[in-house]
Amino acid sequence: MLSITANAIKSVYGVRTQPNKAFSAAAERTWKVYLSGEIHSNWREVIAKGVEDKKLPVTLSAPNTSHEDSDDCGAIILGMQEERPNWDKIGASMNNMRTKTLIADADIVVVRFGEKYRQWNAAFDAGYAAALGKPIITLHPPAISHMLKEVNASANVVCEEPEQVVQTLAYAIRGELPRSPKDGDDFVPIADRLGKGNPNP
Repeated sequence: MLSITANAIKSVYGVRTQPNKAFSAAAERTWKVYLSGEIHSNWREVIAKGVEDKKLPVTLSAPNTSHEDSDDCGAIILGMQEERPNWDKIGASMNNMRTKTLIADADIVVVRFGEKYRQWNAAFDAGYAAALGKPIITLHPPAISHMLKEVNASANVVCEEPEQVVQTLAYAIRGELPRSPKDGDDFVPIADRLGKGNPNP
């Protein structure tokens, strides 16, 4: 019989209950995380390093991040096209085989939006993942939150930095929280700030 205990610990967050290790151990499956979105910064590498540093049981996948190859793959394999729409279509159809397969196979889909480019493909990936019922983490700077409000409304978590994505994965998989709250010393536990949610159990 599984014995469930609640061990209280003192941390930077105050007195908190430790995650039950029996459940944490049961969660040590390999999680498949798909990294969708812009290809012009190193956000994927930051997440990959964070996952490795925390030794999370995660495998990461992504679209082809070579812009030139994703544009020209169809023409290189099937031959050049006279019209740009045809060139784009055969390349996009080839890329979609990878994208749809990996999103469908993912446990969690991370979608990154940057400020410099309009990532229509990323928005489509988020919609496709939502239609499949996949948990979604969006990642973008606060400045473009308004433009993405509908996408964010369908996401489970909205992050501003790649490190927050890693922290979210660590919490979802192992119940681990970062050593320091984002708000630092200003953080106040909800029971202290707003009162207990169920004062009369």
